[in-house]
This record gives sequence, C-alpha cells and structure tokens, in this order.
Amino acid sequence: MKLQYLQTQAQRAAFAGIFVILLPSFFPNLFDPLGRAYPSMFSEWNAPSPKHIRLLEGALHQQISEKQQSDIWSPLTYQGWKPCLDSASVSLNPEKSQGYIQVFLDGGLNQQRMGICDAVAVAKLLNATLVIPHLDVNPVWQDSSSFTDIFDVDHFIEVLQDEVSIVKELPSKFAWSTREYYATGIRATRIKTAPVHASAKWYLENVLPMLNSHGIAAIAPFSHRLAFDNLPKEIQLLRCKVNFQALAFVPHIRMLGDTLVQRLRSPPNAKIATKDEGLHEKMEDEIGSGKFIVLHLRFDKDMAAHSACDFGGGKAEKLALAKYRQVIWQGRVMKTQFTNEELRQQGRCPLTPEEIGLLLRALGFNNDTRLYLASHKVYGGEARVSTLRKLFPLMEDKKSLASDKERTEVEGKASLLAAVDYYVSMHTDVFISASPGNMHNAMLGYRAYRNMKTVRPNMVLLSQLFLNETMEWPEFQQAIETGHKNRQGQIRVRKEMQSIYTYPIPDCMCQGHQ
Repeated sequence: MKLQYLQTQAQRAAFAGIFVILLPSFFPNLFDPLGRAYPSMFSEWNAPSPKHIRLLEGALHQQISEKQQSDIWSPLTYQGWKPCLDSASVSLNPEKSQGYIQVFLDGGLNQQRMGICDAVAVAKLLNATLVIPHLDVNPVWQDSSSFTDIFDVDHFIEVLQDEVSIVKELPSKFAWSTREYYATGIRATRIKTAPVHASAKWYLENVLPMLNSHGIAAIAPFSHRLAFDNLPKEIQLLRCKVNFQALAFVPHIRMLGDTLVQRLRSPPNAKIATKDEGLHEKMEDEIGSGKFIVLHLRFDKDMAAHSACDFGGGKAEKLALAKYRQVIWQGRVMKTQFTNEELRQQGRCPLTPEEIGLLLRALGFNNDTRLYLASHKVYGGEARVSTLRKLFPLMEDKKSLASDKERTEVEGKASLLAAVDYYVSMHTDVFISASPGNMHNAMLGYRAYRNMKTVRPNMVLLSQLFLNETMEWPEFQQAIETGHKNRQGQIRVRKEMQSIYTYPIPDCMCQGHQ
C-alpha cells in the first residue's frame, strides 16, 4: 500500500514537472522578461477600463467652436528666428587626416541620431576621418539594422564632404578593427571610458595621442559623449548641419512616409477597399490637402514598469509590473520609493492613451480629426487603446494605411519602423508626445527649426487634473486651454547643459527677417 502511494506521488511530481516545463511554451508573456512590447498575462486577465468616466462623457458630447478649430490647426507665426546653416562658416576639411575614428552606438533610433551628430563633431575636432558609425544591436527590440539600412549614406557623405572626411569602410590595413575585435578583450586602440558630455579638451588630450600612435581610435560606448557647451561655434553649427541636413532616410523609407502622409491628408472616403484582405489603397486621382496630427504614444511595458505608477489595471497589473521591474532592473528604480499620488503630483507618470485622448479633445481636436498613431505595441494591447479610439475614430497607423506589400522592407525592423514614424512626424500639422523621451526631444528640435506646431503636455498640471475625480468637463477643458496656451511650439532658447538637438536656438538659428 505504501509502495503504491509512493508511486502515485512520484507520478504526480512527474506530471507537475512536465507542466512547469511546458507552461512557458503556452504562456510565454508570463515568463519572458524581454517580451517588452506585449501585455503581460496578468493585465490581459484584468483588462483596464476607462478611469476618467466623467471626463470621457464630457469629451464625447462636447461641441467645439469654429474658433477653437481654427486656432488649433493654424500654423505658427514667424517668431524671429530662421535656420542659418546655409550661410554657416565651417572651416574646410584639411587635406591631411590625423587618423580614423570609429564609434559604436547603442540605444534606439533617436539616441543613435544624436550619437552620429556628435561623432561628426568629434572627427572635426580631431581633424580625423570618420568611419560610418556602427549601430549596435538594440537590446530592447533586437534590431540589427545598420547605418546604411536607415540613412542615405551617399547623401550623408556628400553634404559633409567639405567639412569632414568620411569613409564607408576602413582601409584594408585596419580591417581587423571590428566590433567583434573590441568585444573580446582590452585593446590599445579602444577608448572605453569616455566620460558623459566630455569636453573638447578631453578629446584632444585622450583621443588625439591614440590617433598619432596607432592611426585609429575606436570609442565604445559613445552615446552622449560630447558636451553641449563650451565648444567652438563652428562645431555647434556642424552638429546642426548633420542633424537637419545630412541625416536623410533611405529612399524606401521616405517613399513609404510620403504615401502615409498623402493618405492622411485625404478624407477617409477617398480610400477604397481592395480585394487584398480588405486593405486600403488611396485612389490615384485624389490629392491629399487635409490636416492631420501625429501622436507619439510612448506607453510600452518598459515605460509603464519603470515609472512605478498605477495605471488602473488593478492588483494584478501592479504585481505584473512589479515583477517585471525586479527582473529587469533588480529593484534599481528610485521612483518606487514614492506613492502613485506623489509621482503624479510631480508629473512623473506617462499619460495613458485615455489621458492623452482627453487632452487632445480639450485642446480642440474633434472626432473628425485624422490622427496618426506613432508607437510600437502598447502595454495592455487594444483594451488600453480602445478609449482613445472611441475619442478619435479616424485614428490610423502604419498597418491601417499601408498594405503588407508596401511595408515589406520595414516590417519586423524596429529602427526602420521608427524611422517611418519619424518621417511622418516631420510632416504633420501638429505633433504631440504622450510623455517625454528621445522621440519627443528630437521632434521638439526639428519642428522648432522649421517653426512647426508641437504641443508639449504640461505633465504636472495634467496629473493634478486627473487626480481630481469630481472635476467636470468644462472646468477641465478651460484648465487645459489655459495651461497649454504657450506650449504649442513657442520659441525656447537653449539653456546651459540642455541638448542642442532639442533646443536648436541659438546654435543652429539666427535672428532676422524671414
């Protein structure tokens, strides 16, 4: 009897072991800490419902005046600053180079853009030849796209040829200097300890001697490795030139971006359904001239977990985000020491899709607005986006506007998909980001340079308004209008330590008549 009991227990243990082994196969999101763009199993079981019912009802029934419509869509008036790179006096590229500079860039698309601009500036400082920067595999999205996959390399070299020497590849005698070579040990030609926001003097004292000794220097990591202040004016102008003129996307990204922009500017009824799985194609004889807004919805699982805020998914969601935060950052998230209310009062919680939708409606965008959603997969999935879609039924994204065939060259490649969103954001009438970040900062800079409308959400004000559960729609709308009157693209002069890529005035622009 005892033997039979032991055999039964052993069988149960074996079945339990098999179940534990197979469980990740059936529920991968529950166990994969790097499945960052997908909702966890916990949040799927407990789909988030709207948090601000009172405001949502008011938004859905509001009447927007013609004046509100006119004001929100009207372009910015000239503010007294204009691009001045064409007349910039950057010294010519000397004939003799001191050696070759390699940089290895991590991060996402926008962080890599800044790194490329800084790399050109460092090459100029050292009178060195820049090798086309190497983009490391993105650890979040596992994207191995190279510089030439994203940017038009011939255009890049041509625009900068008079100021900086740039080559696509190293000469054969330096062929050994690869990313793999520097990953296998300490190398005499690698600089691994470049300080964040290093000065020009640091590069002259630490990198130039290496160039003189070896003819080559590799800097990894390189992101944010050049200061924003106390640099020669010509170096600042050069960084601006790279950012606003030299970095153009490859033709197929621009072509897809133009297609999306054209379709967004066309009325919804100007599209016809094809037999190709119900996808939409724009009619050939329609020319889009309407207006649209781009919303960069940065609400992925990383953002939600790192913020340590409560997003209305209940205890299950809190547990899922807490476990994810512990796996990824081992508890090293300082915001966890604050309560949700404290974080919100400080404006440190990213806006949910519902909240950014309410903000847009309060600003004067109605349910006829063509809204393009620039984002990766949203944490919480469609359940999280449904309220935003109810507020803006004409919301579109890459998949709804372009067929599978049109997206073939960018599908599954996070950097290329981000580049398409970046391109569409460059051409929209109004841009807004749901929370600060690299995309938000990049667009602030580009659109300030072009004097285009960009709404900067007042995060502290919004957090306080959303914490007030008794507020009615008219009061909310008035507070939003007042609090964002001067946050729609008005000129902001760069302060010390601030990024030249976010605030291009006065380094990239000059005062004068338009």
